[in-house]
Amino acid sequence: MGQKKLQRFAEIETFPNVLIYPEGMPGKWSQHYGNSQPLTLELACGKGDYTLGLARLFPERNFIGVDLKGNRIWRGAKTALEEKLTNVAFLRTQIDKIESYFLPGEVEEIWITFPDPFLRKSRARHRLTHPRFLGHFQKILKPGGTINLKTDSPQLYHFTQMVIKATGCTLLEDIPNVYAQEEVQPLLRIQTFYEGMHLADGRIIRFLKFVLPAAPIDWKAVKLEDEDEAAGGEH
Repeated sequence: MGQKKLQRFAEIETFPNVLIYPEGMPGKWSQHYGNSQPLTLELACGKGDYTLGLARLFPERNFIGVDLKGNRIWRGAKTALEEKLTNVAFLRTQIDKIESYFLPGEVEEIWITFPDPFLRKSRARHRLTHPRFLGHFQKILKPGGTINLKTDSPQLYHFTQMVIKATGCTLLEDIPNVYAQEEVQPLLRIQTFYEGMHLADGRIIRFLKFVLPAAPIDWKAVKLEDEDEAAGGEH
């Protein structure tokens, strides 16, 4: 590991807005923030561009960027400290352990922005909108809480459409080309570092917003019959 990464790993351990595999956090987030404002998560947040953008737009809400890579979290956490964004925190952990850090219903909203689409069928279970992950999210989201996916991947977009239908989710918004709209809502104008690169390459940005079903998701029982097609090329 490079010296710069080692330095950043050491530095985030001193940041008051970074929690690294914390214990005893379920139900304690209001103590961390000093208020009981609604919680929004950005999963696989990378450098935290979307977490920061949402926090600037909504100072009355609390935001947590979740990622395993401390080197990336360092950038977002440092920016939040520099800008004195007290409604921002970063959680370093694996996403499939997410229910270990929140009580049922403690999270109001989840954002998934430009995650790895894991295009090979053998890696489908690693997609953050796979029913396996939705089952984890169901354990922490409040009833009616929303999941937002923003992606440049047509494969992940179509796959998620299929998952929404197969799991009985309620689709709230489906935007096949965000920047083709006459008016792009402020929430969707936030751009990550990678989104800027994708737009420069002429890629289309897609967006889905949905609510999980009330009944528990048994992901092993969910039939994704068109998974091969969804993981293929553009349709």
